[in-house]
Amino acid sequence: QVHLVESGGGLVQAGGSLRLSCAASGRTFSNYPMGWFRQAPGKEREFVAAVSASGGSTYYTDSVKGRFTVSRGNAKNTVYLQMNSLKPEDTAVYYCAKGRPGMVLTTIRSYDVWGQGTQVTVSS
Repeated sequence: QVHLVESGGGLVQAGGSLRLSCAASGRTFSNYPMGWFRQAPGKEREFVAAVSASGGSTYYTDSVKGRFTVSRGNAKNTVYLQMNSLKPEDTAVYYCAKGRPGMVLTTIRSYDVWGQGTQVTVSS
């Protein structure tokens, strides 16, 4: 069973940057895609970004394109989310998730293992 642990969240001023990390247990990390989602208070969990198993393809929701970068280090069993030019509306709990191969990576049902989440707060 894969286990995911996020880190790197915190409080940052608008315009600042944070780098989230998600460490995965298990020896088959490079076999499946990974995604990042976020959930703000009172809102549904939403897709943020995803990366293919090889790292060669990435996907982003429109609101973060040009500001966020998703990447993975398969040798370290880790996926990253570099967040630049942060805005107050980026404030949320951020979750990483293990995707099912061959599924559409922008939907929650395409993921079967979730981390516990890390809080990101952007002050204005």
